[in-house]
Amino acid sequence: MQVVGQVKPFVTFTGVAKTYDGRQNVVQNLDLEIGRGEFVSLLGPSGSGKTTTLMMLAGFETPTEGEIALDGKRLNDLPPHKRNIGMVFQNYALFPHLTIAENVAFPLSVRGVPKAEQKTRVARALAMVELPQVANRRPGQLSGGQQQRVALARALVFEPSLVLMDEPLGALDKRLRETMQYEIKRLHHELGLTVVYVTHDQGEALTMSDRVAVFFDGRIQQIAAPDVLYEDPQNAFVANFIGENNGIAGTVRHVSDDWAVMEVGGVAISGKTGRDLAPGAPAVLALRPERAFLLPPPGAELNRLPGTVADVTYCGDHRRLLVRLAAGGDFVLKAPNTDGHVLPPAGTAVEVGWRPADCKILTPPPVA
Repeated sequence: MQVVGQVKPFVTFTGVAKTYDGRQNVVQNLDLEIGRGEFVSLLGPSGSGKTTTLMMLAGFETPTEGEIALDGKRLNDLPPHKRNIGMVFQNYALFPHLTIAENVAFPLSVRGVPKAEQKTRVARALAMVELPQVANRRPGQLSGGQQQRVALARALVFEPSLVLMDEPLGALDKRLRETMQYEIKRLHHELGLTVVYVTHDQGEALTMSDRVAVFFDGRIQQIAAPDVLYEDPQNAFVANFIGENNGIAGTVRHVSDDWAVMEVGGVAISGKTGRDLAPGAPAVLALRPERAFLLPPPGAELNRLPGTVADVTYCGDHRRLLVRLAAGGDFVLKAPNTDGHVLPPAGTAVEVGWRPADCKILTPPPVA
């Protein structure tokens, strides 16, 4: 089970599984703890189990096995409207025939909150998302970004103990998406919210989260702070899914507690040891493109592989080089776009290098 320090967890999944057909589990053996005030993102490809996990927490799906609890209270048999959980969806789910104020007030009205108190709370919620001026408009009169802010206000107006967000920014353009990311993080900090956030956008998860749970095949492959996921992936799936990775294939030659050696086209490559490595078994490299460089100096204790520059792409603050390795396969590295930094053109024979401490040697990812 994933443990949040020594503090009593606020949300817990214990041995949770979910199947729709009685044969295949879309979520399996899920143990997860989330602390009060944490922002945790559930990240993974389509069909990995992240949205089903969120829907079970919200009460729209029921676990086949295991238990879900909120602040120590079992949720399995509790209907959604009794869980005190706010929900924000990708499609906003606003009522088009109601004003913005009436939309935001809806969770209060179904809870029997007096009209006078509703008015006060709605005004406060719209002020939180910086939209007090739209109270009397209808959803169709607002932009997509404004509608998502209203949906956020509606989720917060009844002061829920937990806020769930299911791909809430997926329908927005890049600029609005980035603006809303900062808006959600601001409210998270200012209000001390506990947020569980589903996304397939790795950049969004890394930018916003205290921790990220990476899902694949109904299981959490790794849950950690964003920098730990990026710098120290525990398996090849996480290495390939989070950011760009040079996943070069080879064969394990030696394994110790901390270091391993793999062979790539007759060249020995050293790196930090991953799990379940065995001499003679296949392995893949986990190396970020920005940690590699061209033409490493002679004599330095570096990993080196020969190849030929296949392409150089201008990317603004850096250039992306694609090197075709002599051993087979492609290698990507990123070079800062600085004055005087001249890069070899396509067709040039080069050598790429990197420090052993900057890479890990891992078992290959499972075949989907």
